[in-house]
Amino acid sequence: MATIMIKNLPWHTKLVLALLAFMPLYFAVAALGTKFGIWGWMTGLLALTLGGGVILLGITGVAALVSLIIAARAKPRSNGLLATAILGLLVPGVAFVLFMAAGSKAADNPIHDISTDTGNPPAFSAETLAAREAAGANPLADYQTPLGKIEVFKEGIPPELAVKSHAQIITDRKDRPAPLPLGGASKEEGVAAVAAAMAQMGLTDIRKDEAAGTVEGVAETFWFGFKDDVVARIGEQQIDFRSVSRVGQSDLGANTARIVELRQRTETLLGAASR
Repeated sequence: MATIMIKNLPWHTKLVLALLAFMPLYFAVAALGTKFGIWGWMTGLLALTLGGGVILLGITGVAALVSLIIAARAKPRSNGLLATAILGLLVPGVAFVLFMAAGSKAADNPIHDISTDTGNPPAFSAETLAAREAAGANPLADYQTPLGKIEVFKEGIPPELAVKSHAQIITDRKDRPAPLPLGGASKEEGVAAVAAAMAQMGLTDIRKDEAAGTVEGVAETFWFGFKDDVVARIGEQQIDFRSVSRVGQSDLGANTARIVELRQRTETLLGAASR
């Protein structure tokens, strides 16, 4: 019955429905192809999602507008055809708004390396550094070097940002994450709490070095499979956190949000352990 109804629809409505059905498939393939290594992140995110995706949204919007005009002029007028055309306009419109919001978020979060200690950020182990190198990740940047002198930031950033360092950018953030005081907890309890908190958040490859007082883990996004490396340094008085994306310039605020959540979960676990 549904097949018969679709066959009876005018060509312009069929086109809009086909584009609406193809759209989620297209974006899913662009993301999952990146996650499973079929193509690189620049192809999946920049070329397919942002490049081809914007073109697809534009084509869908134009097709929906044409369909709306034809359906509005048809006699007798069909509310179903009008609704389909309007839906064809709304979906790309919402997607464009989301893309614009992501662009604004990228401008607000120009770096992808966040730490609670900007003077001496927690260091990653040789194992993590090797994994980053094998994955072709961005080199870890010195926190005191202006962005304009760091290779990954040399293009695409405004002059006023190029003169600022990671330390300055993080310090200027209103939502700058803070270290977590150990309070009455021991260093060993801090290590255990951080490792448990990372596990709660779904991080993988969690490694504890009790002698060095560090815990490391890897966070991975669901769709694109982007990986971020996370490390916590547990000192005698406080715990410092660091989260670094492997690729890209902006992290869209993901590393800051991750540190805030990790800090909160660790604090809760330390509080529960002390009771």
